Amino acid sequence: MSRSVVGLAAGMALGFAAYFGGFWAFLLVLVLGVVGLVVGRLMEGDLEPGDFVRRRDDRQRIHDDQRRARRDWRQ
Repeated sequence: MSRSVVGLAAGMALGFAAYFGGFWAFLLVLVLGVVGLVVGRLMEGDLEPGDFVRRRDDRQRIHDDQRRARRDWRQ
């Protein structure tokens, strides 16, 4: 199944949920769809659990703090 067909099916499901169930049903279907997408990507191996957290070593944190103190910080 192509991504266009999956997007169409997801859009139709959200549309039906919004029409028949209202805003909260729309929101529930949207949140559960995102959770399902993330779990599916984790199961396929496209995502790793570590992708959701950013770990930095102490040297990088100290370097960032020094740059912030010099006002040489750009985000």
